[in-house]
Amino acid sequence: MRWPHHAVVWITIVLLPGLPASAARAQAAEVNTIKEAFAKLYSCWKPPPVSLANPIDITVVVSFNRAGEILGHPRISYESQQATDNDRLMYRVAVMEALQRCTPMPFTDAMAGAIAGRPFAVQFHSRKPPTHQEKRAWLTPKIL
Repeated sequence: MRWPHHAVVWITIVLLPGLPASAARAQAAEVNTIKEAFAKLYSCWKPPPVSLANPIDITVVVSFNRAGEILGHPRISYESQQATDNDRLMYRVAVMEALQRCTPMPFTDAMAGAIAGRPFAVQFHSRKPPTHQEKRAWLTPKIL
């Protein structure tokens, strides 16, 4: 089956203008700095719902190869002290899912050469900081 000439022209007119924009988006999405790498990792983070696990802080140590894939096994290096076993399990799963969503990382050539094999300690904070009571010096008892 041959395509009518006007159909080919129409497809060309409709599809070609979008190509430079998509190429620019792909170029803009490349990770060129450590700050951008952390921003990309944080954008993939989805903590478990509060109904399934209490909010905790968790840190994972992960390394990437030049292609942006995970090198070795990520290691959990910190979890909040008050976390239950269920909280720990749910947050470990959420961390691994975030890493799966973000990899392979689209590193630029320069960034890939600089970070290949180097460990990143990525902190995910879900806990709310405790509210501090206002300190009033005139209410504090002092012994002279």
